[in-house]
Amino acid sequence: MIRRHSLPTRLTHWLNAVCLCFLLASGLQIFNAWPQLYWGQAGAEAGDAVLEIGTTTTHGDAAGFLRIGAISLTTTGVLGVSHSGADQVRRAFPGWLTLPAYQHLAAGRQWHFLFAWCFVLNGLAYLAWSLFSGHLRRDLMPRRGELRPAHLWHEVVEHARLRFPKDERARHYNALQKLSYLGVIGVLLPLMVLTGLTMSPGVGAACPWLLDLFGGRQSARTLHFITASFLVLFVVVHIAMVIVSGLWNNLRSMVTGRYAITKESIHE
Repeated sequence: MIRRHSLPTRLTHWLNAVCLCFLLASGLQIFNAWPQLYWGQAGAEAGDAVLEIGTTTTHGDAAGFLRIGAISLTTTGVLGVSHSGADQVRRAFPGWLTLPAYQHLAAGRQWHFLFAWCFVLNGLAYLAWSLFSGHLRRDLMPRRGELRPAHLWHEVVEHARLRFPKDERARHYNALQKLSYLGVIGVLLPLMVLTGLTMSPGVGAACPWLLDLFGGRQSARTLHFITASFLVLFVVVHIAMVIVSGLWNNLRSMVTGRYAITKESIHE
């Protein structure tokens, strides 16, 4: 048994998980109020949305659809129109995914802002601790040899084969993990925070350069949605890797900090 994750890492990890769940659910509630994404300073004419989730009615029957550019997909029962018993509910995202479950924009905004600030403060605390303790430099920064194309390709192949080290190498993040975490910490999360701030009229008035940076409030809203989607994808892949590489061992290390390794390598 080794000590793999420190207490600050474990605490901020689980706080992030809670915040992201509430942010996603409340964000979908906000999106449902106007389920269209545009590019530019203001909303364009109807039909010019780069993404739209809506409903159509044919012969009295409602059908949901997802349109991205010129591509339109029928999504009845999932997006646009969801079913609750014999009744059809016309909402972009179904109620079981949103906070609150019923349509209420003001409540969704309140939940979103509350957990957005919790998320930002938790992230700043993690960043400060990582810099002060050397965790960022020691554990997250790739070493020179780890960035060689041959080494990265080897790790991609090993992951595809679901072969994960369980010996001494398991003490440290591999190159793919380091690059993924740095991408989330250094790109996705700052972009999500900045685009969220840009959508605020008050922040836009105080910092007009944000509107210029992202090409307008509607562009910032679209980028915010895209960034959140990539973050959800990262979480899904992260959970999948936790499961296939040893669910109990990984969970124990993120709860107690202790992780079991073997003396023998799995690679002969």
